[in-house]
Amino acid sequence: MTAVDETARMGLFRRGFALEYTTLAWNVVGIVVLAIAAVPARSVALAGFGLDSLIEIGASTVVIWELFGTGEARRRRALKLIGLGFAALAAYLLVQSTWVLAAGHHPHHSPLGIAWTAITAAAMFALAAGKVRTGAALDNPVLKTEGRVTLMDGLLAAAVLLGLVLNAAWGLWWADPLAGYVLVHYAIREVREIFTAES
Repeated sequence: MTAVDETARMGLFRRGFALEYTTLAWNVVGIVVLAIAAVPARSVALAGFGLDSLIEIGASTVVIWELFGTGEARRRRALKLIGLGFAALAAYLLVQSTWVLAAGHHPHHSPLGIAWTAITAAAMFALAAGKVRTGAALDNPVLKTEGRVTLMDGLLAAAVLLGLVLNAAWGLWWADPLAGYVLVHYAIREVREIFTAES
């Protein structure tokens, strides 16, 4: 590897770290904002998205840990940890969304939740694109996988936003737990992809 190649590679590593630290900081703030929004609104979708933010914090931490090290065993362990986090999210949301629908629980409106999920969707789409490009350039499967996780985070933010808007504008209370089911679907898909790739 030439000095130019090594310099470019180090630049890509720095970009990967910057993207992960930005995601980490965003989701730490997000957990606080979502807790403030979800409790008074009694929204299962906002609570689930808060848990997703917690898992995204874990995923970013795992990727940062992996970027500091080398070796296939370390990468496999990192991917497995991300997958387990999403399995836990899917299980929680499946139970909670089903309970809310069965009980006919009506969440309240949440202007703060609407604003935060709208901004988060845009931020996560931008971060995801950067991670996928950087991971591909580094040929790093963990960073690429976490880029897909971040893309999913953006899609989930959009789904939760839609549920919140439908509830606020037209009183469609069932849109909130249905948004929870959307999160379940994407979480299960991500778990399947991670563990299929590992087998």
